[in-house]
Amino acid sequence: MSARPVVVVTRRLPDAVHEALAREFDARLNPEDRPLTAEGLREAVRTADALLPTVTDKVTADVLSAEPRRLKLIANFGVGFNNIDVEAAKARGVAVSNTPDVLTDATADLAMTLLLMVARRTGEGERHVRGGQWTGWRPTHMLGTQVSGKTIGLIGMGRIARAVAQRAHHGFGMKVIFHDPYPPPPEVAAALGAEPRASVDDVLREADFVSLHCPATAETHHLMNRERFGRMRPGAFLINTARGDVVDEAGLVEALESGRLAGAGLDVFEKEPQVTQALVTMDNVVLLPHLGSATEETRVAMGMRAFENLRLFFAGEPLRDRVV
Repeated sequence: MSARPVVVVTRRLPDAVHEALAREFDARLNPEDRPLTAEGLREAVRTADALLPTVTDKVTADVLSAEPRRLKLIANFGVGFNNIDVEAAKARGVAVSNTPDVLTDATADLAMTLLLMVARRTGEGERHVRGGQWTGWRPTHMLGTQVSGKTIGLIGMGRIARAVAQRAHHGFGMKVIFHDPYPPPPEVAAALGAEPRASVDDVLREADFVSLHCPATAETHHLMNRERFGRMRPGAFLINTARGDVVDEAGLVEALESGRLAGAGLDVFEKEPQVTQALVTMDNVVLLPHLGSATEETRVAMGMRAFENLRLFFAGEPLRDRVV
């Protein structure tokens, strides 16, 4: 009987995922949840058949250059894979998979949470109550912005953006506009009440709320910069549940300080886990610690999707979610 494939898991995952991995593979788990160093990742390249990393693990060309290389598959825990140098992996014959579909609803729920929180000043309001500052109801106290019936602009129209459109249009009666260089079929957009726009700037000029749903690529780095914030409607809000470096945080701070933007709801940050200090001090900004997919159900489903890709790969079958 041949030895079971060695799989290095970089972070602590839900128990159900650990149990499945341990049943099928020689799984090297991380119960203490301490992030692996670059050398720890290089060691995995040398000694493991597969690596199961997360968004926080930078699987760079340098990491992948470790010799002698045993690694055959990187089964990423997440739909985004900008933490992996996929070209370097491809050049070295290392397959890469991700976990799409299963985190769509959880992330869309969180985007709407951020939108509602920043529009209705709920983070600020909770701090007000907890701080003992509330003196009772009054007609002009902590007035927010109506959400129902407003226009939401989606930058990107993939799975998560479509789920946000569903919630915004059918749940809150919002007008939905979007820009995506690879738009969905017209009938898909129409079912969501979503109207395409020719450019990002067209969306920014029209939307009361701008929600980002584009991948992190060289082309989308600082997609939202000083110039683009200047093109948003005065008093609009920015929501980001995509990737932090899509936003130039210095430009965002300027737009908020000048009053051009009314507020922002952020789940991801340009230099995670560091957060631009000026954002921390602003009451009209809601900040969450990258919770997009953070439900028990979703994180288990993500782990099981990664497990399925591992199982298929080592059974000699096609990967379900091949990236390269």
